[in-house]
Amino acid sequence: MSSNELRKKFLEFFKKREHAIVPSSSLMPDDPSVLLTTAGMQQFKKYYTGEADALQDFKSKNTASVQKCFRTSDIDEVGDDTHLTFFEMLGNFSFGGYFKEESIRFAHDFLVNNLNLKIDYVSVFKGTKGVPADTESEKIWKKVDPSIEVRKFGREDNFWGPTGSEGPCGPTTEIYINGTEIWNIVFNQYYSHPDGKLDPLKTPGVDTGMGLERLSMVTRNVKNIFETDLFRPLLNALPEEISERNRRIIADHLRGIAFLLADGFRPSNKEAGYVLRRLIRRVLVYGERYNIPPHVFEALLHDVVHEYGKFYKELMSTSDVIHTEFALEREKFSRTLARGLKELSKESKIDSEKAFRLYETFGLPYEIIKEFAGERGRILTRDGFDEEFRKHQERSRAGLEKKFGGHGLLLDTGELKAKDEAELKKVTRLHTATHLLQAALRKVLGEEVKQMGSDITAERTRFDFSFPRKLTPDEIEKIEQLVNEAISKQLKISMEEMKFEDAQKSGALHFFKQKYPPRVKVYTMGSKEEEFSKEICGGPHVLNTDEVGKFVILKEEAVAGGVRRIRAAVL
Repeated sequence: MSSNELRKKFLEFFKKREHAIVPSSSLMPDDPSVLLTTAGMQQFKKYYTGEADALQDFKSKNTASVQKCFRTSDIDEVGDDTHLTFFEMLGNFSFGGYFKEESIRFAHDFLVNNLNLKIDYVSVFKGTKGVPADTESEKIWKKVDPSIEVRKFGREDNFWGPTGSEGPCGPTTEIYINGTEIWNIVFNQYYSHPDGKLDPLKTPGVDTGMGLERLSMVTRNVKNIFETDLFRPLLNALPEEISERNRRIIADHLRGIAFLLADGFRPSNKEAGYVLRRLIRRVLVYGERYNIPPHVFEALLHDVVHEYGKFYKELMSTSDVIHTEFALEREKFSRTLARGLKELSKESKIDSEKAFRLYETFGLPYEIIKEFAGERGRILTRDGFDEEFRKHQERSRAGLEKKFGGHGLLLDTGELKAKDEAELKKVTRLHTATHLLQAALRKVLGEEVKQMGSDITAERTRFDFSFPRKLTPDEIEKIEQLVNEAISKQLKISMEEMKFEDAQKSGALHFFKQKYPPRVKVYTMGSKEEEFSKEICGGPHVLNTDEVGKFVILKEEAVAGGVRRIRAAVL
């Protein structure tokens, strides 16, 4: 059974059992507390907390999904038999619709009766001080299959949720096949208080997760996830002289690169963009090391897009973007890569400071420095490297704030990029124009439009926003016209500092993926009686919209499912 058939079979199984099938959410989460989407339950978080009503939104208290996931914690371990960055999570969820018995019966039925798999054993929570054992799950398993082996483990293995903090939590039951944990079923039945006290939840919930890669491995009865159809074609397309470990790294990273680019991420030196850049550059270093021609990586990306695009349509719609962005990063990096590797070979000992200097000067990722240094990098650690990176950011921020009058710009990172005062004046005009653009988009397309990201250089502004379809020529013309009307009205731009909560109450827009301090700056364009734009922002801005100049939309395009992009300039 192919992996594509497994996805289909899983969703059909739960659809027949009255679950609403919910598409995967983007890897770009709408929860600002996390960098990337790491689990299937993230898009359903508000239904567990009671902030949203599943029955109203899905016409069911039960849902199922195949979710795209990405975890940065495993990047350094990729290459062994189990670790990945990008992976897919099959899951079924219930928000008061059913609980333990139905969950266990569904899992047993799907694995044993539908996939003809044999369960080795299951585990349940044995209880700890102050938290009772999950005897109910044990009894249900024995009722479903009297011959099944039930093992009991403690809080570390079979209890999900915060320790010493607040939130829903509960015991888990896990299913093992061929010695591999296949399915983790979480029963959210308690609410944990900061003092550790547990109270029963009024509406218990079910949250399950089963990795597609592991499921594919056990259904095919192969020894590891890289022997499945998800990876083997990619591995076979790489030259045989490359070690198995390095081929696995390349295959894993190319999958992650394609999905991150399809969901609107772009290589940068900040947050998720930095993760993407690390993946791309690590692949390119292996290309340099093994003399892999560029067309091989292009072909592999093509294979990822077309194979996974059968299920994730956003890959097909952004195929050109994926190839273009990868090529642009390769062009940037190739100029310094060979020199960086040559410089690395000269060092007799590599510590965190030297490693960061190699990264800063030549763009060599930590993983490559660590691997290529061998014994010379014995004392080099990820924590030490990250600390050097943090210190560098603080020095850069302090220097630029001094140079640019406290605006706090970072060169080549974040939203704004400027290398001197002349460029600063241009990006300031473009930054103000970007606020006017967002306001115009919401006026023309509706207030459901949300900012999904932006990038401003001295040449142009690039603004990503949520919208389900291509804009019409009339809409684009109207948006451009509204911005230029606001510019021609010579609207005064004022700034007020206030508490973040007060800024929200005032109606000021803010980028939902960004974390804000307790006090923020709110920029208003226009009078209180007639506000054209009002946003939480760190600046800088011009003092009057007349300073922006003529605004021109250069291009409108798709970057991911439900995400559009406008490129614009000021004259």
